[in-house]
Amino acid sequence: MTKAELVDFIAETAEISKTDAGKALNAFQDGVTKALKKKDGKLTLVGFGTFSKVKRKARKGRNPRTGEEIKIKATNVVKFKAGKNLREAI
Repeated sequence: MTKAELVDFIAETAEISKTDAGKALNAFQDGVTKALKKKDGKLTLVGFGTFSKVKRKARKGRNPRTGEEIKIKATNVVKFKAGKNLREAI
């Protein structure tokens, strides 16, 4: 499903305009981003799942083309754990 398809689905389900549905989806994305930028970096939607920020340590890797060893920097990544209702639905 693409973002446009999701906006159409939200508009149809909530019986609102596509413009309002797009604004709502953008507000949700901004909210998730803002929550994950905080120090604890966690957002829980009961029954749906939990978005959390995880620190990935620096490590060594290999360039698959040349086989040369490279250093991979430490970074933050987003982790999603599905909630009970979502797991049962799929």
